[in-house]
Amino acid sequence: MVYGPRSEIHPTAAVRSAKIVVSGGFGVGKTTLVSAVSEVPTLHMDEPITQASTGVDDLAGAPGKQTTTVGIDFGRIHISPSRVLYLFGTPGQTRFRPLWQSLTEGALGALVLADTRDLDASHEHLTLLEEQGIPYAVAINRFDGAPDHPREEIRHALALDPDTPLTDCDARVGRSGYLALIELVTYLTARHLRPLERHP
Repeated sequence: MVYGPRSEIHPTAAVRSAKIVVSGGFGVGKTTLVSAVSEVPTLHMDEPITQASTGVDDLAGAPGKQTTTVGIDFGRIHISPSRVLYLFGTPGQTRFRPLWQSLTEGALGALVLADTRDLDASHEHLTLLEEQGIPYAVAINRFDGAPDHPREEIRHALALDPDTPLTDCDARVGRSGYLALIELVTYLTARHLRPLERHP
């Protein structure tokens, strides 16, 4: 287990909390994002990538990657003095699907990271969330040298509903990841308020 850098810790006076899943394909930046935004030392359940993963894990998009998440990434972030998000990063590989299903139980929503170099890697994660009825937003993690497709082409390639948030982020930068999470929370809040607006 590896712990990420420690930043300012906010007072634990939150009266509202929510479980948010950070999902996406292998090597898309989930661990990086959770580490960048968390206000507490992050918990990572990582293992070194070994020869046993040859032919199983596709390292084409992450040639320098030396570890992979085999359990969860866990972090915490306040989005206001009284509201806190507990972040659960999932492993990217398909063989961990049973763990994905367990980690998404009780989640208010999910932030799905995607990589324009391999958008197809996002489909299984999106399908699982839809099957479980968990609303989500998609954030394109902008890797250096990755193709820059128009937003509507990405939306079409991922078969996203018109109201599903689609944004950009740099998972390495805390503020960028924070803004992507705010986009998700804004969407979740609007979904929660719609029935109240129809039935005053």
